[in-house]
Amino acid sequence: MVSRLRDPQSSALVWNPDCPATVSTHKLEELLRKVTAQAAQYEHHMKDIESKLSESLSNFRAIDGLLQEALTGLRRNAQRADYALNTQVPHITSELDNSMDSLNQLAQDLPTIQSQVADIRAVYDSGRKKAQTLVADLTWLNTEFYERWRLIIFTSGTPVSWRWRALMRFLFAVSVIVFVWLSWTVIRGAVSAHRKGLVWGERLMS
Repeated sequence: MVSRLRDPQSSALVWNPDCPATVSTHKLEELLRKVTAQAAQYEHHMKDIESKLSESLSNFRAIDGLLQEALTGLRRNAQRADYALNTQVPHITSELDNSMDSLNQLAQDLPTIQSQVADIRAVYDSGRKKAQTLVADLTWLNTEFYERWRLIIFTSGTPVSWRWRALMRFLFAVSVIVFVWLSWTVIRGAVSAHRKGLVWGERLMS
């Protein structure tokens, strides 16, 4: 007599040792077919698990590579920061100190420089005025005598002293007065001679 117990998960036959029995070839083939199918299913699951493990391992290696690269970059940046902190920062501090010393020195020298600039400006202005005066004098010397005489008498912007201008105006006034007096004398003599019917030659001879 054969006693069979079925496993609800594997659906395999379990032999009871207390029941001596024989199994037919059909039953054994069916059992073997089920075991083979289950083994194939397990193998398929194992391959899926192996593929997922391989993919996970590849992702892990990629993530590990990225982490190593990031860690290397962080270490390199840390080294650069340490180098800058230990080398460049003291150099920059020294340069700033030198710049501050130079600025302080310039602040002390600035009044002297301003005074020198003011002196240079004064000398420049004086030289420019002298040059303008020299040009005016040369222009005046190249002017004709009659034009100079007219400008001296009738204008006040000529480069001559006020004494010379006053003398020239006085002489001009005297000349005008003398000219007017002579003209008046000649006209009066001519009128008198005309009234008396005398000729100029006879008047002069007498």
